[in-house]
Amino acid sequence: MQDAGYSITPLLIVISGPSGVGKDALLSRMKEMDHPFFYAVTATTRPQRPGETDGVDYHFVTEAKFTDMIERGELLEWANVYGNLYGIPKKPVQQALTQGKDVIVRVDVQGAATIKRIMPEALLIFLSPPSMEELERRLRERKTEATADLELRLKTAQREMETLPLFDYVAVSQKDGVDLAISQVQAIVTAEKWRRLN
Repeated sequence: MQDAGYSITPLLIVISGPSGVGKDALLSRMKEMDHPFFYAVTATTRPQRPGETDGVDYHFVTEAKFTDMIERGELLEWANVYGNLYGIPKKPVQQALTQGKDVIVRVDVQGAATIKRIMPEALLIFLSPPSMEELERRLRERKTEATADLELRLKTAQREMETLPLFDYVAVSQKDGVDLAISQVQAIVTAEKWRRLN
């Protein structure tokens, strides 16, 4: 992004929030709308869900491959989430930033804290549900978890809501309002770019 002859440093934008809040829906819609970001694809050991594409939604890898990536220092951050490993491959992120592209990564709150520690200049945005009741409804409707897993996710979400002070901004994911959340993210990115310019 350039304006009036000024060069603005590209941003590493971290989107986080509780399970079921709509992080995937937000990023999918942003891609559909051709927003000019580099979207980092997370590597995971969790099974591929119907409708997901390897290399687009996630890099689906074996536990052995993931462990190898950790040992080689190939991940920007990684975490064990509900028994599955998730991590952001470092190289594509670094290449995109070097090319002057804003990068969006989607991580859980553990991952957001790790990135903030190693890259304090990262912009952390917490995607929040309008209420815990709404979050519970979304998790129940997507029917991807057994009842015990659902209860664990709701308890974890409650704890994750307490990490808000770690984040720079909050965007609210309203029911059927993904475009509104995208507008909030766009406004945050624009404001942050101008803030860093001055």
